[in-house]
Amino acid sequence: QVQLVESGGGLVQPGGSLRLSCAASGIIFSIYAMGWYRQAPGKQRELVAVISSGRSTNYADSVKGRFTISRDNAKNTVYLQMNSLKPEDTAVYYCNGYPRSIAAWDWGQGTQVTVSS
Repeated sequence: QVQLVESGGGLVQPGGSLRLSCAASGIIFSIYAMGWYRQAPGKQRELVAVISSGRSTNYADSVKGRFTISRDNAKNTVYLQMNSLKPEDTAVYYCNGYPRSIAAWDWGQGTQVTVSS
């Protein structure tokens, strides 16, 4: 059974930084592309960043240049470094496989990120 556990969220002021982590179990982590997704109140869940098994990356335009996704296959963990945070980044952040058509695992509990002064 696949388990995804996100951590690292919190309350941060605009312009601040956070580093999210997602530990995966129950899969051969290294062969899958992984994504970070987020869902703000009243909005649909959206894809924020993707890292392939070969470590190539892609980002949503809204976070490009501010967020960095990385992975440590030895630890079965994917990270999201978030810098220059804005209030509109406030959301619950989740990790999961990518694309969802191939790696549609159950969602974890997510980690709340709140950007506010």
